[in-house]
Amino acid sequence: MAITLASLVAVPSLKLRKTGLAETTWNQDISWVAVTELEDPQRFLSGGELVLTTGLRLKSAADQRRFVRQVQRAGAVGIGFGTGLTHESVPEPLIAEANRWGLPLVEVPYEIPFIAIGKLVAESHSADHYSNLERLLAGHQILARALLTGGGLAELLKQLGSMLRTDVVLTQFSAQLYNSVPGKPAPTAEGWASYPIPTGRRDACTLWLRQPFIDSGIVSYAQNLISVELNNMVKQRQAQRAMAGQVLDDVIHGTLDTIEAARRLAGVGINSTRKNVVLVAESTAHHKQLVSISLPQSLEGGVSAVVGKDLVTVISDDGSSATALAKSLSDHLQEAGIHAVIGIGGAYTKPNGLRWSYFEARDAVAHGLPVNEPERLSLTSLLLASEDVPLADMASESLTPLRKFDAAHGSELVATLESYLNHNGSVAAVAEALTLHRNTVRYRLAQITELTGYDPSQTQDRVQLWLALAVQRLGARNPR
Repeated sequence: MAITLASLVAVPSLKLRKTGLAETTWNQDISWVAVTELEDPQRFLSGGELVLTTGLRLKSAADQRRFVRQVQRAGAVGIGFGTGLTHESVPEPLIAEANRWGLPLVEVPYEIPFIAIGKLVAESHSADHYSNLERLLAGHQILARALLTGGGLAELLKQLGSMLRTDVVLTQFSAQLYNSVPGKPAPTAEGWASYPIPTGRRDACTLWLRQPFIDSGIVSYAQNLISVELNNMVKQRQAQRAMAGQVLDDVIHGTLDTIEAARRLAGVGINSTRKNVVLVAESTAHHKQLVSISLPQSLEGGVSAVVGKDLVTVISDDGSSATALAKSLSDHLQEAGIHAVIGIGGAYTKPNGLRWSYFEARDAVAHGLPVNEPERLSLTSLLLASEDVPLADMASESLTPLRKFDAAHGSELVATLESYLNHNGSVAAVAEALTLHRNTVRYRLAQITELTGYDPSQTQDRVQLWLALAVQRLGARNPR
């Protein structure tokens, strides 16, 4: 039968010694043996492996702790640490981190080659294969039928729990996609076996099964079926968000009349007669993952959409729960490894209110905190909300001559203009901020006047230039 880490340690000839305290996956079948000397082997693991290493590159305590976390996140069964080559004993930081994350750890003595462990695991899989094949085929049919006859993920997991006679939970980051336990408590490392669900994406899905149970091999097949269904759900989610994004984009930019906007919003699940709050999540580094990520359970009743490169979520709320919901979204994204900034809009009714809430949320994103409360909209943001005001063209016409001149001559006219406006027209303050002589500042202001036709010292022209800079800055964050 398939071998476990506990069984390996019990083989006298291997002389393996349990080093850590964790036993979370102690009796879980080892899917394979992975030998690595990489500092971060996570992307080469698919889950269920026993990871063997001599710690050749794990010189510092930080490296050793990081290695344990990467292996645990990949869903490995445990770590076998070879001593006598690079390290005379298993490093204490590695032991402590393995205990912290509930990852079993064993010491492999110098005289035992890693290939001996790999061979034993391979032989156990081969012997077990034929005896389980017929039983597995019957189980496969039951699970596949549950998924394909319309029951979906919930029916598949229900059947899996029935076959194993145990409770089943499926988690994704901080969310629970399924839980057969009354009250839906979160599973813990103690008393539950965890199985990663490989999908080819950074979606960190884990199948939890309450121990004890007997797995004849059906769990690995269930993992594959769950993986397929989750990928289908991602594609459906992307399609739904793209469709909702088209509607929201038209509403945001005011291209629909009120009746048509309300009708189209209702078509994607947004009731504009109620108060709605818009949450905008922006991530420059992870926008591709952001637009396809799942939502936490607290936002399951909302409608999510992709607008530009941002994830936009519309929730029916009077504003009292908006901050808590935004925090749950932020925590969920952080669990997924996505560094995002969340902006919150106000609570309003009607399509125009939804539009207003969106621009408040976009304005809030500029504050740069993980979660940003809404504030009063600036005049620039409101003007940008209108398709009838060609602010982008005006900004480009005003600033392009300066940018071209800076590019050609290595000057800093745009930077000087921004500093001048930020310091309320004080030449002395600009000179100090940019470490320039006051005459140099005056000369540059004269060049700006000559190139643009606007004199920064005149109030009317100063407003024009300030508005042009503000429009380009906001427009870069919110391209149409």
